[in-house]
Amino acid sequence: MDLDRALAAAASQRLGVLTTLKRDGRPQLSNVMFGIAGGVVRVSITDTRAKTKNLRRDPRTSLYVGRPDGWAYVVLEGEADLSEVAGAPGDDTVEELVELYRSLQGEHPDWSEYRETMVNDLRLVLRLRPTHAYGVWPE
Repeated sequence: MDLDRALAAAASQRLGVLTTLKRDGRPQLSNVMFGIAGGVVRVSITDTRAKTKNLRRDPRTSLYVGRPDGWAYVVLEGEADLSEVAGAPGDDTVEELVELYRSLQGEHPDWSEYRETMVNDLRLVLRLRPTHAYGVWPE
């Protein structure tokens, strides 16, 4: 499947399954909400989760995105780039998390609270620039 077509299909959805590799090579799967802009998939993740630890050890990842009717899917593959962990309410990571939230959910009722939560939760941004895609997504 053409990468641009796969990105367009995936961008029509918000939920997917992120696959990382455990130390023993077996897949670790996580349901995620994601956004796509400029050919980059972004996911808000926390520093303490298995997927983050796996990606720090081995950045190879895949994102499976299915259509709600179950009759179409795409898989985007590549290597993840991880932002710094949110360290202060106004740092670059928090700004990127705000941008991602807005693209997925719109405006937050209390941005100050959101920013503090991103720091307290040790949030960061996973960026996937896919290099390969496959799947079946009829027009």
